[in-house]
Amino acid sequence: MASSTLSKIMFASGFVMIALAVGWWKEGQRPTPIALTPTLTGKTEYCLTCHSDLPEISPSHPIKTFGCVICHGGERLALDAHLAHASMRGGNNPSDLSVVEQSCGGEACHSGSPADQRDHIQRVKTSLQATYTGAITSVLFTFGAQPDLTPRYATRTVEDENKTKTGISALLAFSDANQSNPSIQKFAENCLNCHLWSNALPGPAYARFSGCAACHTPLSHNQPTLSDAKSTPVFVHQLTTAIPYTQCNACHNRGNYNLRDMTFQERTDQPSDRLHNYYQPIAQFTRCEYTLDCIDCHTRIEAMGDGDIHPNQKEFQYVRCQTCHGTPTTLPLTKTLSDPKDIAFRLALLNPVVKLNIGDTILVTEKGEPLWNTRVLPDGTYELIGKATGIHFNFKPVMGSGCTQNGQDQSSTYCHQCHSVKR
Repeated sequence: MASSTLSKIMFASGFVMIALAVGWWKEGQRPTPIALTPTLTGKTEYCLTCHSDLPEISPSHPIKTFGCVICHGGERLALDAHLAHASMRGGNNPSDLSVVEQSCGGEACHSGSPADQRDHIQRVKTSLQATYTGAITSVLFTFGAQPDLTPRYATRTVEDENKTKTGISALLAFSDANQSNPSIQKFAENCLNCHLWSNALPGPAYARFSGCAACHTPLSHNQPTLSDAKSTPVFVHQLTTAIPYTQCNACHNRGNYNLRDMTFQERTDQPSDRLHNYYQPIAQFTRCEYTLDCIDCHTRIEAMGDGDIHPNQKEFQYVRCQTCHGTPTTLPLTKTLSDPKDIAFRLALLNPVVKLNIGDTILVTEKGEPLWNTRVLPDGTYELIGKATGIHFNFKPVMGSGCTQNGQDQSSTYCHQCHSVKR
């Protein structure tokens, strides 16, 4: 009996020793906690314990100032990955429009006042890239579901928080649940995949995040092309304003919608260079339109919206050839920088491809928006620095060039008559 009792005691002791050894081993496997106390919150977090290899997301969001939790959410003191990630906002994308206000909002951040030009979230949510109201309205009108082209619906319910200049104060959420027309149902099924509320279609050619990161977190390398459909898209921990045209392509240049059967028809050509990859084969364009990147011409207001709800892209897009080139009788609009608080300096700081100085004269749009990456040179010509490439381009005004076009019509279609590239 004594021997049996002793054996049980020894077994129990051995089990305890094994359990303690396993506990000690597991404890030894845990990484040494790395603490960070961001200056904006003053609250210690341990995210860097596992994520110290991530590059800083952008110069304007230094980790010592912001940390991780203020944007991503999560349990700041947890050392277990599942627990730490349990309350993260938007998964790995805190800029998804469903959570962007909690992640990126605040008066000093991206939901500040329009006067300070910090109302980015409100502008994005009312922008055509988020509402998709132009396409929705056109389809509903075409198939008799509404009597005119007045916008009524968007991808989500949206309101203009400011005093509207377009007369459109709100839009209802579009749903095909009450639509009996099969074409409208097809539209809802096949054609609502490229607005900012949506996730990307499968496949490397469409690789992007939703929300703000759809543009501001581009692929870093191994960029998929139409001729390399098997390449793997690679995202990095990055926010940038230097957005290449290839990122715009993820939505804007992958094919066309067939309005007969409401299906998306992908491009079938195999572009092997920038010239052929930039535009579809049917498109007309000038040399500057493909040597520059989309963001070199289309301004942040055109891309992100101006805070008003607009009916369609045609009525909102305002940058034209004459914005930079002028007309046969007028020079382009310019502005000499005299205020160090001018928004142009802030924009140039966020994407430092050019150093602006007080006294520099830059081009501006018809709305007065600074084209901060341009300069008027002493000889009367102009310089543009590519926002994504840093390449310097020199160009001349139309006035004095002998151009015989109608100065009242300098749309791209008009200029293409003489200046389009032949492929």
